Amino acid sequence: MRSTRRLSIRQDGCYHPSMTLYHDLADKTAALIADGVLRPGDRLPSVRQTCRIHGIAPVTVTQAYHLLESRGLIEARPKSGYFVRARLGQRLPEPEMTRPVGHSTQLEVSDFIFEILDSVKDPAVVPLGSSFPSPWLYPLDKLGRFLAAAARHLDPLSTVTDLPPGNDELRRQLSLRYLAHGANVSPQEIVITSGAMEGLNLCLQAVTRPGDLIAIESPTFYAGLQASERLGLKVIEIPTHPREGINLMALEDALRHHPIKACLFMLNFANPTGSLVPDARRRALVELLDRHDVPLIEDDVYAELHFGPQVPLCSKAVDPNGRVMHVSSFSKCLAPGYRIGWVAAGRYAGLIQRQKLSTSLATTVPVQIAMADYLKQGGYENHLRHLRRVLATQEAALVDAVETHFPEGTRLARPLGGYFLWLELPRKVDALLLHRQALAQGISIAPGPIFSAKREFGNCIRLNFGHPLETRQQEAVATLGRLVATQLQA
Repeated sequence: MRSTRRLSIRQDGCYHPSMTLYHDLADKTAALIADGVLRPGDRLPSVRQTCRIHGIAPVTVTQAYHLLESRGLIEARPKSGYFVRARLGQRLPEPEMTRPVGHSTQLEVSDFIFEILDSVKDPAVVPLGSSFPSPWLYPLDKLGRFLAAAARHLDPLSTVTDLPPGNDELRRQLSLRYLAHGANVSPQEIVITSGAMEGLNLCLQAVTRPGDLIAIESPTFYAGLQASERLGLKVIEIPTHPREGINLMALEDALRHHPIKACLFMLNFANPTGSLVPDARRRALVELLDRHDVPLIEDDVYAELHFGPQVPLCSKAVDPNGRVMHVSSFSKCLAPGYRIGWVAAGRYAGLIQRQKLSTSLATTVPVQIAMADYLKQGGYENHLRHLRRVLATQEAALVDAVETHFPEGTRLARPLGGYFLWLELPRKVDALLLHRQALAQGISIAPGPIFSAKREFGNCIRLNFGHPLETRQQEAVATLGRLVATQLQA
């Protein structure tokens, strides 16, 4: 069988073996759609025609069309072929750049956040406000078998040797994944943690002291706010764009005028906006922080959930001086509840390891071994490809529902990965009131104020497309649209 795999050169000059012929065909077709050559409703050439035109195998064409389907660009019609879909996300404009208040803030957010989050625990509630995708998307049965095997064959010595920085084989497997993403990360700088949340806390503890100032995005994931509050830190919020993330000019100005000790950013499919920092801007960000001798703590739990053909540029690949502390986990892409995370800590590896030893001591050893074994032989890449296709399809469905049911004046960010939609509603809408009204109808949402140190974004909400948009979810979106319209009429 002829292989479709070939080597290509990325814009950063690195060879990237994962690029394939079907990715090329999908990208060329997507460009024709974007340029208006192929318009909504147009029929694509059949598989047989495309094979003849391009001299490629039928399986390659089928893979390309499936990829375009996952991006929401085309649709298959029974016995008719493939057609260009009506462009979703075009009726509603995207939100504008955020404009947070510029002064630093002493945090008092935990009670407020806990009150909101407690509402999403009930399984009877439609989980549009959840921070997690559907657990049915993950190979939990297969992981369970690896975990059982790890427990049965546990080497007693590993209960001692797998203390921080963690299991050797797991760190080696993570190092190999970094290498596949263009980053040379030694296993020695990787510290295994109990989820990404512990990793963020360890990083903050390593480079700050109570009363210090850190820079965060606006809006930002509330877990970073909670960690900063617990450690007695002050924050300054940096404006972001809903599609391209952090505003570098605003960050540079903040670095010049404030004693910022660290930056805590989410550069890939940020929670809640879904923004993705472009490669060139990512390089400029790392260079900027290098000049100011400020470490970057990158919360990067969504990078594997990209809908395009390539994973976003890894910050560790453009970090020559080891100032990036790259924090990630398997909770969002593979194993929710297993609580396996890590920090690729660069020059701070020793500090992070000591912080880990002095707090939680170690991450559960059998789980580390099970994850290492799965990465070696469990079909992780196949799982990720399936997960990305499902999430991209569910995003398209939720966008369509929002466009159908929400009133004029709504703005919508279209992410290229992750599983969150960020909606900016008309200014008259009160997101906290909407949260209470929706909850009374058995629907959860994440109101905008929980993503701000100053409780801004009072007319914004985050919706989760990590669950299938079945009848119950469709009805919930319609109900939300009616509740918003009712607020506007009051």
